[in-house]
Amino acid sequence: MNLILLGPPGAGKGTQAQMVVDRYHIPQISTGDILRAAVKGKTPLGARAKEFMDQGKLVPDELVIGIIEERLKASDCCSGFILDGFPRTIAQAEALQPILAKMGKSIDHVINVEVGDEELVRRLTGRRTCKNCGAMFHLIFYPPKKEGTCDRCGGFLYQRDDDKEETIRTRLKEYQRQTAPLIQYYEEKKKLRSIPGVGEQNQIFERIVIQLDALHR
Repeated sequence: MNLILLGPPGAGKGTQAQMVVDRYHIPQISTGDILRAAVKGKTPLGARAKEFMDQGKLVPDELVIGIIEERLKASDCCSGFILDGFPRTIAQAEALQPILAKMGKSIDHVINVEVGDEELVRRLTGRRTCKNCGAMFHLIFYPPKKEGTCDRCGGFLYQRDDDKEETIRTRLKEYQRQTAPLIQYYEEKKKLRSIPGVGEQNQIFERIVIQLDALHR
């Protein structure tokens, strides 16, 4: 089963992707994780990507597509995969097709997680990160026991630049401009399955499972 997971920043795609991985035993391929690793490792790719990420902008195609192609060639993708964070644009989607075709593969389904902008801003601005160990918290959903202090190591919790409201709204505008057209693109190909992304994590995942299991009976 070869899947794409679509949805705006803060829609919970990463969480849902991991739940899909656990149920269907296919790897999650997250461009966000790959890019963050490159930024942390201070690679040439990471340095270029960081310039765009710090401004809340999408990383250009040429910095992403090659990474994805190499990852899809790995042996753990033989039985399927779930792409999380790629493609982000029509151009990337069109570039993905020949890459998969060379491997004798194609996309089976595209899951689109739908969440409104104000809910997304509420979710994302509440994130806090430990300066010391990198642990993640949320003021509403996963608050620390002591305000401003990491439960794990006692480090200082801060709001990253990309979790501030101005940056988030920039990211949402970028999403609407570049990524939202993919919804129509995959709908026309009859691959799209839209899922309401509000509610408990397990409720959202159950909606995804119902769609996928119905398609593979």
